[in-house]
Amino acid sequence: MATKSKTTAKRKRAPARRKTPKKAAPRTRGVLPSECRIEQLPAEAADVVARIEREGGYVIGSYCEPLGRNPLLLAALPIDQVEPTPFQRDLSDAHYKKLSGVIDKTGLFLDPVIAITAPTEGFWTPNGRHRLEAMRRLGAKAIIALVVPKREIAWQILALNTEKAHNLRERALEVIRIYKGLIEEDPRRPEHDFAFYLEEAALVTLGLCYERKGNFAGGAYHPILRRLEEFSSESLQKSLQVHQKYADQLFELDEKVADIIDKLKKRGLVSPYLRAFVVARINPLRWIKDEPPPLPEVLKTMKERLAKFNVDKVNQQDLAKAGGAPDTE
Repeated sequence: MATKSKTTAKRKRAPARRKTPKKAAPRTRGVLPSECRIEQLPAEAADVVARIEREGGYVIGSYCEPLGRNPLLLAALPIDQVEPTPFQRDLSDAHYKKLSGVIDKTGLFLDPVIAITAPTEGFWTPNGRHRLEAMRRLGAKAIIALVVPKREIAWQILALNTEKAHNLRERALEVIRIYKGLIEEDPRRPEHDFAFYLEEAALVTLGLCYERKGNFAGGAYHPILRRLEEFSSESLQKSLQVHQKYADQLFELDEKVADIIDKLKKRGLVSPYLRAFVVARINPLRWIKDEPPPLPEVLKTMKERLAKFNVDKVNQQDLAKAGGAPDTE
């Protein structure tokens, strides 16, 4: 029996995953409590102190955080000088109004926001949008913030924010907003330098889709994109053009998928997983064990299979076996 050659026996490419650091031995990293004291601020932090005071804020204190010894400033900032970064999740009216009620009832604001200096004036908070709006709703004059002199924290906050799990739409929108913010800073930097901040290349493409259509059913296509898309060594500007091309192809494909769904509904077939069912039927990756073809080729194959999709051969039992993301998210 012939054996497979090394070139044909390639393993299926798995999506990139974040590396979890190994557990360190107790008390082997960072500094002791007494070493968190800062005798003299580095120049970058001193410039931020001057900025805070110039814009009407008050520096309460400074210290080195205990792991990486990065200088941080605890400050009271004029609330009108603080805005959320333009690339984080959308404001939830219900959440910030509920939060304002809790803060008002206790009479205490105990959870400082993180802040960085904005590009021209004022401050950005990359993680405190709801606390900021809650305090504004209560008529507060100031808000307490941990001001980070390193502005890169604005891009890293998605990776650090693990308190509330983002759904796919929120993650994708936050990623594309960060991506466009990075381009404004410097569009020439290679995309793969920001892989940690952006999580998955697929989220950039899906973010473009969600910007175009808020209820886009990205969950049906996410497994395909996650398997095939990788961060590029090309510049952010050039890479965004590629993601836009993929997003346009995905929209064209989804319009044809929607036509098939309408035909299935007219036959009386009902399921919250109709789109997932159709996409699974036309997805060629289900049968590919070796190295998969590039994304444009896969989308082209899916489009061709849609043209041959026979809705008359689908029954309710077939739909009952379908799973995946519902058609609406």
